[in-house]
Amino acid sequence: MKHTDVKAILCEPELFFDKSVTVCGWIKSYRDSKNMAFIALNDGTTLPHLQVVIDKGAIQIPEGATRAGSSVKIDGVAVKSLNANQAIEVNAEKITLLGDCPADYPIQKAKTSLDFLRTLPHLRVRTNTFNAIFRVRSKLSYAIHRFFQERGYMYVHTPIITGSDCEGAGKIFKVTTIGYDPKYKSEEEYNAADFFGQSAGLTVSGQLEGEVMATAFGKIYTFGPTFRAENSNTTRHAAEFWQIEPEVAFAEIDDIIGIATEFIKFIIAEVLKECPEEISFLEKYYEKGLRAKLQKVVDDEFVRVEYTEAIEILKKSGKQFVYPVEWGCDLQTEHERYLTDVVYNKPVFVVNYPKDLKSFYMKQNPDGKTVAATDLLVPGVGEIIGCSEREADSKKLLQAIKDRGMKMSDYENYLDLRKFGTVPHSGFGLGLERILMYATGMGNIRDTIAFPRAKDELR
Repeated sequence: MKHTDVKAILCEPELFFDKSVTVCGWIKSYRDSKNMAFIALNDGTTLPHLQVVIDKGAIQIPEGATRAGSSVKIDGVAVKSLNANQAIEVNAEKITLLGDCPADYPIQKAKTSLDFLRTLPHLRVRTNTFNAIFRVRSKLSYAIHRFFQERGYMYVHTPIITGSDCEGAGKIFKVTTIGYDPKYKSEEEYNAADFFGQSAGLTVSGQLEGEVMATAFGKIYTFGPTFRAENSNTTRHAAEFWQIEPEVAFAEIDDIIGIATEFIKFIIAEVLKECPEEISFLEKYYEKGLRAKLQKVVDDEFVRVEYTEAIEILKKSGKQFVYPVEWGCDLQTEHERYLTDVVYNKPVFVVNYPKDLKSFYMKQNPDGKTVAATDLLVPGVGEIIGCSEREADSKKLLQAIKDRGMKMSDYENYLDLRKFGTVPHSGFGLGLERILMYATGMGNIRDTIAFPRAKDELR
């Protein structure tokens, strides 16, 4: 169907003044008066709507073409608008109804709660809110690829189905073809009969395979779906999410912190540059001061604080936290947000965590108590990046696997990387939905992914 995108008309109106155009889209609203009617039309190519002006005495309006949600094709003439809020509008000469929409269309109300819209994932993407969010998601994803591609990183695809648990936490989704069957007398017998002949699950991280690729190509990154079977209903957790994981050979902890800093500043700057209308909309309706907050990330120096120092700051704060603060405790969201929102008012790298809090693969520091690991915390959200130098010493890595009771055979190839030409190397993981929450002002991770997956949620 030959037509012109609404975005093309709104972005370069001077090219269309006094010219015949054909536009297609969904009716967002219909306003009626005695002699005239007005349609706000959107075809999904841009956040703002195109106003279509209808002379009711000159053309026939098909039944259904006055209802929000209906799709139409409109032939008309583009003209300068007398409305100060828009440069161009279309005077309709013919309206063709493409798809009718009944009066019980559930998202036609101007203000519909996000909680309600989560029950309609197939329709909520048509709202202005989700039009803005997913447009930002698209530009953010492109910026991520640009950052790494322009700096010589290789984009690699790591397995979604894996036989190992990268984090060693056991919270993985099992992949099987046989399901429950009482004829198998043990887990070993069951796994041996399954498709892969062993236990398999959905990946929680592409890091281990990413390290393999980094030892061949130097600088790599992955960008794909990851899965965690956490029985969590918080606003920050999802069972399926997209994760960005660079891995860099010949890089120590200070190097990867520098890369992470440059990365965050770059992608936030790109969102501000590429999504001004979306940021303005989200700032108006969801987070006042959103643009200034993001610009502050681009302009400010990031803070770096030792974990031990952070614990002392929290203990001396005088604030009564729900989770008590002592050295060796894992920082909870309330702790992270106190550091970012109250103490520093900017992003913070907390460095050198106790080794018992972190994964087996992180480089052990000389003190024997901590590892060369850091989390990047940002105001309003908390942790968005987990980052570390990887343990390059095969003996220390082997002992860490034994201490955690992990299955040694699952990590034979990983240990070989330390045997055959080991090097200092580092990487980080960034959840796309977490940084998208920060960039859009959304308070719930389920509003940053089109079809969220969480406990008891599979729509």
